[in-house]
Formats: sequence, structure tokens, C-alpha cells
Amino acid sequence: MLALDRSTHELLTADLPGPLRGAAAASLAAFESLPVPSLKDEDWRYVEVPGSLLDFEIPQGPGSKPTPSTYETLFDKVAGRADIVDGHVVGVDGSNIARLSEADLSSYEPAAPADKFGAAAGAFGGSGVIVQAAPGEVVAHPVYVSVEAVTPRALSIPRVLVIGGEASAVEVVVEQRSPNGLEALVLPDVEVVAGTAARVSVTVVQTWGDRTTAIGWYRMRAGRDASVGLSEAGFGAGFSRLRLTVDLVGRGADARITGVYFGDTNQTLDYRYFMNHIGPNTTSEMFLKGAVAGEARSVFSGLIRIEPGGQGANAHQTNRNLVLSDGAEAHSVPNLEILANDVRCGHGSAVGPLDEEQRYYLMSRGLPGPRADRLQVLGFFAESLHRFPQQKLEPMLRAAAMAKYDRVAR
Repeated sequence: MLALDRSTHELLTADLPGPLRGAAAASLAAFESLPVPSLKDEDWRYVEVPGSLLDFEIPQGPGSKPTPSTYETLFDKVAGRADIVDGHVVGVDGSNIARLSEADLSSYEPAAPADKFGAAAGAFGGSGVIVQAAPGEVVAHPVYVSVEAVTPRALSIPRVLVIGGEASAVEVVVEQRSPNGLEALVLPDVEVVAGTAARVSVTVVQTWGDRTTAIGWYRMRAGRDASVGLSEAGFGAGFSRLRLTVDLVGRGADARITGVYFGDTNQTLDYRYFMNHIGPNTTSEMFLKGAVAGEARSVFSGLIRIEPGGQGANAHQTNRNLVLSDGAEAHSVPNLEILANDVRCGHGSAVGPLDEEQRYYLMSRGLPGPRADRLQVLGFFAESLHRFPQQKLEPMLRAAAMAKYDRVAR
């Protein structure tokens, strides 16, 4: 096992391309200087920081061979696939996917880390994969990336970089999982760069085990007339945090963010989304629905920021939450920061129990109370799941959400 120090950083990043190696060095400096986040930090408000980074070490290799994927079987064909176990790439297949160490990133522009966890991901995340679509290439099938954590007390940093060339199109599906009972820390690092008129979509299915802590750092950047999308289904982990930053840089850039999540027992599901409209005539939509039961907690904090150059922006965010037990909590904090005068922006937020009027209506039509409640939950999640670009996932994701509800409704 490798400690989080300078020698480990040098070992893990030695084979990275120049731009990534330079970004890793800057992240190491940030890691050494930044404090551990606390409740006093606005970006970490409402949640307790789970444990200490220094309690975990990086495994020198994968703990075991990849286990069969749960969701990949839904696809008749994929354009490429990769397996990442304990942060180590153990298999890559396909013309559109390769190891990060083999990538040509001469035009890559790294982003500065937002906190100590993001700095750790940048400083020690040596292994990873890159998915690329060449200019003008339309990748006919999704690229599949399987991410697993299997080693107890290990820190893993699975990295996925997606680059869409000019006028290209590519879709990526990332499955994240670990077994129940595994105490591990995972720092997923997902980055998307969409060139002029490119279309890049990433779908993440998160089913970490009940004692795994996952703190994800996701970034997306869209050029002129480009489109980026992230769809995430969050069902697992004892503590799961997803920090997403989207920069709509080019004129006419567009972003579509969709999410479903369900926390039960004592889970914490934490979503911090930042949508930055930088170029003119950009559009974005964030649409997330979640439920909590038992002693679970969820947090959604979404910021839409319109820069002075973002004239003509059209942006909206929606977050709705079901609270299914007295011990559960859901926090929803939408925010707008508008520095331009020709924009259309809005947000909607709701937190509450199942609708008693809908329950009465359904029961008046002959449904018993438990079936009426279940139908409400099914309909609640359907609106988000229908927005997922990979509709082959929808039946299994719906079943996963309803299986959690059936357990808490007993």
C-alpha cells in the first residue's frame, strides 16, 4: 500500500502525458496546502466530512480480477470497454478508448481542484482511461467503463477523460460498484471536453456498497454549438458526494443534467452542481429527483451563474425530493447568480412526503393504500428516468429504485 506523499505522487504520475503530469504537480501542491473541508465551508454545508484521507492508502495493484458487470449485459454492442479495479486499469478494448498514459493531450487545459479531496484525485490519480471521438466521427455504440473497488481500507482514484472532436458524437456509460461491507474511499474523477459542435453524453450508474465512501469530482466543458450531458443514478454508498462543474464556453453551447437518487438506512447522498454560462446564447437544464427513507440524508445545492458575456442564456434547474420516513432529511438549495441583463433563468425545488390527495384519489379507484403509495413513487421517478439518454438502462434502474422502496415500505 502507498501513502499519500510526494514519492507516491511521482511513482503514479511518471507515465502520464505532459499536460496531465503538470496538472498533477499543481494538484499535489494544493493537496499539501489545503485544509480538510468542514461544515464551515459553504461547499460542504449540511454534511459531515467522512473520516480522514490519511486513514487510507493506495493499493499498488488491483485487489482481484473484474467481476461481471451488472448493466453492460443490457447493450447488444459497445464501441469499447475498460475495467478499472481499485483505481488500476486492468483491461481496455476498442478503438475509441485507451489508457491515459497513451493519450495525446497537447491541447488539454486542466482545471484547478476545488478542495483537498479534488486535489488528492489530481495528485495521485495516475491510472485512468481516455475516450475519444475524432473530428467528424459519430460513434455508433456506447463506450462502457466498469469501475470497482474491492480492497478493504484502500483509496482508489478511477479516472475517465472523454474528449469529443469537432462535430463528433460519443456516449459513455460508467458503472461504479463495490461489495457491501467494504470500507473503502473512492475519488472518481470524470472529465468531459466537447469541441465545436460535438455531442458528448455520460451516464453514471452508482451502486457502491454500504460502507464505501465516494467523493466524485466531475467537470464538463463545451465549446461553440457543443452539447454535453450527464445522467446519474445514485443508489449506493454510505456517503456519496458528486461535485459537478459545467462550463459552457462557446456560443450556443448546451448542457443537459439528469439525476435520480434514493437513500435509505443511514446513507448520505450529496450533490453540488455548478452551471457556468460563459459564452452567449447558451442553454442548460438540470433535472434531479430523489427520495430518502430511514435515517438517510440528501443534499442538492445547485448554482446557475450567468457571466457578463453570457447574454441570451436560457437556464433552468429543478430538484424534487420525497421524504418517506420521519427520520430522513432532504435539503434542496437552488441558487442563481446573474451578471447579464438578457437572460431567461428559473429554478424549482420541492421537499415533502407522498401526496395525500393523490393517495386518496388512487384508493377511491380501488387501489389499497400500499399499492397507491408505490404507484406514486413509481411515477415520481419515471419523469427523470425517461430523460436518460440510454433508455436500455431504464427498466433496470426503475427496478433498482423500486426495490429500495419495497424494502423501506415493509
